[in-house]
Amino acid sequence: MTTGRGEALRTHRIGSGVELSSVEFRNEQQFIDELYARLDHLRDQAEHSVQQALSDAGSGFQARLERDVVVAEQSGLLSALNAGENGLCFGRLEFSDGQDHHIGRIGIRQDDADRTPLVLDWRAEVARPFYLATGHFPMGLRRRRHLTTRGREVTALHDEILDLADTERTGHEGADADAVLLAALDAARTGRMHDIVQTIQAEQDRIIRSPHRGVLVVEGGPGTGKTAVALHRAAYLLYAHRELLAKRGVLIVGPNPAFLGYIGEVLPSLGETGVLLSTPGELFPGIRATGTDRPGAAAVKGRAEMADVLAHVVRDRQALPENVPAGSGEDSAVVPEPALEIDHDDYGTLLLDRTMAHEARDRARATGLPHNLARPYFAFRVIDSLTHQLADRLGADPYGGPNLLGADDIAQLGKEIATSAEVHAAIDSLWPPLTPVQLVSDFLADPSHLPSHEAELIRRTTQDWTPADIPLLDEAAELLGFDDSAQRAAEERERQQRIAYAQGVLDLSQGSESYEFEDMENEFLAAHDIIDAERMAERQEEADHRSAAERAAADRTWAFGHVIVDEAQELSEMAWRLLMRRCPTRSMTLVGDPAQTGDEAGCGSWKRILDPYVGDRYELVRLGVNYRTPAEIMELAAAVLRARHPGFEPPSSVRSTGRRPRVRQTDDLAGAVAEAVRQSAPARVREGGGRLAVIAPRPLHEVLAAALPGVRAGEEPDLTRTVVLLEPRQAKGLEFDTVIVVEPADHEPSDLYVALTRATQTLGVVHTGRLPKGLTEQQ
Repeated sequence: MTTGRGEALRTHRIGSGVELSSVEFRNEQQFIDELYARLDHLRDQAEHSVQQALSDAGSGFQARLERDVVVAEQSGLLSALNAGENGLCFGRLEFSDGQDHHIGRIGIRQDDADRTPLVLDWRAEVARPFYLATGHFPMGLRRRRHLTTRGREVTALHDEILDLADTERTGHEGADADAVLLAALDAARTGRMHDIVQTIQAEQDRIIRSPHRGVLVVEGGPGTGKTAVALHRAAYLLYAHRELLAKRGVLIVGPNPAFLGYIGEVLPSLGETGVLLSTPGELFPGIRATGTDRPGAAAVKGRAEMADVLAHVVRDRQALPENVPAGSGEDSAVVPEPALEIDHDDYGTLLLDRTMAHEARDRARATGLPHNLARPYFAFRVIDSLTHQLADRLGADPYGGPNLLGADDIAQLGKEIATSAEVHAAIDSLWPPLTPVQLVSDFLADPSHLPSHEAELIRRTTQDWTPADIPLLDEAAELLGFDDSAQRAAEERERQQRIAYAQGVLDLSQGSESYEFEDMENEFLAAHDIIDAERMAERQEEADHRSAAERAAADRTWAFGHVIVDEAQELSEMAWRLLMRRCPTRSMTLVGDPAQTGDEAGCGSWKRILDPYVGDRYELVRLGVNYRTPAEIMELAAAVLRARHPGFEPPSSVRSTGRRPRVRQTDDLAGAVAEAVRQSAPARVREGGGRLAVIAPRPLHEVLAAALPGVRAGEEPDLTRTVVLLEPRQAKGLEFDTVIVVEPADHEPSDLYVALTRATQTLGVVHTGRLPKGLTEQQ
């Protein structure tokens, strides 16, 4: 049977045993052609709207505002439409009641009066049967079809008959659905994660669409798809709660820059671009943590007790006078009190003694405000005390009567004291304005508030910030606060200037009106009739058209609508304090695996992470199926952890390759690794269609990179290269066709477990000395 286009797939056998004729195939191709024609039309419309808005000659504020709004909206629409270019439609649902819907990565409607859907967004409720329906629970479906496309051409169709009578008659229910999943799992890796909208499994779909509004914890071992689930949950939430999340944004936190690069194309491929991706070391605006802590330092910095330590550091910067002024107390039996001498240009020496400073400090602390916001209260009390001290001196009656200065005189003295540079210098010495960077830098240079052995661990020896420093900076920012009164005063002065200018324009407009027809009733409206100076000035302000993600990245106090944290078990207690501030509503999705905890500062348990914030008011779901790692490799990796934790149970692998891991001992490590790369890589890697990772301890990277042509060692590896060199923590969340693990005994058990479970096809192990327990038993 030959009928032209697509004849390689002219007949397709489906799970029910029913044959799909080339007519079915052509019908689907015709639909895809019509769908892409509609996509192209919508794209052309959006591009035209953007170009028309940009060419608008209007220069007024209102015209600029309208232009910017149109450009932002249409550019966003254009990004979503461009996301549909590849794999626009991947499924079809045929219901028993005669309804028929195609499913795709974005929704597209026809240009008719009813706006009839051409293809439904995979996140729509009516699309759920595509992921959940089974022969025993068909959800009203008669048939579910998977469409595979390459570009705009249909290349394969796979059908499942979900009618129980048909299933019982044929005995092949569901076979081809597994084939679609397994084909996706077996595909060559590219160095970038792809979306899984075509193959979302039922347990994953329930998590993606979970209605839980608090903290949702997704726990799963290697290869269970927890990262993909988290990203698709972000896409679903943006679809289901568009208005809220478009304003507040979604934050996704990943363990390292390589990981963020790896997942960076998933959400754009689903039409979502308004998400902020960040590592923990990038969550303090203006600071990017590129340094590395010495062993043990991150654990000290990450303890929750560091919040109290920093609070003590701040309180110690709220000082009292320590020195007794020279010459004070002479010819007197009274013990002089420590005081600051303030040399005022007009009034000589003023004394700010310890009692005055102590009272001012107590009053300021009693406000409960952060350090910088409480400082004006301290300054006010000091100025008030000095004013009365000076008034007592200047207004003293030589005959012992009441003070000769009136209230107005004392008020004037107060103004002069308040504007004295010398007085403000004294206030700064006792209650200085502080920045988070200044405070934490000083603390790390001299961490004397800690026990001596811990102080030596965290003492700063370079100017580079480390990821463990970022939560300290954030905590310091909370303790210090930001006094923006001067900034607000400057902004108000600028606003008043704009209003004055606008009033001048209106006055000029009114003065130039024609009174040629004074005897006639005016039938026209002048500018001052429809707008006042204040509203006119407001129209000259520049609007902020940045996306929520862009504004959030620059604002430490931004409260996100939802926060997703991958490898959540790795974050310290101090890092969690930072993240909880970013999400006061506690609308969060946390994904991770306590068995893979490798960071010395990591919390390692959900209870330890969440107890201080939500108690037991969170939902925990577990993913138990490993879609990535073949059974042969998973067996080896599990044995390594069981040697340390006998009761450990790994996730179940859905497939087996028949290839057992190869373990090789050598005296020439670099040469053996190079040879293993040449021999172990499957054909797809050698031909550039897949990816291979060499995972080795950091000290070996330079020598290994020298032995591997084209391979570079670095903090941010290029995962799109055919062969990459990583350490285990850089490999978290990533996957490769082939993995070579070097010197397994030099890795921590949890890190080794991560390294061994990155491969989707083959695994090799190269070592010079002993093997760790569990791995030895597998040889």
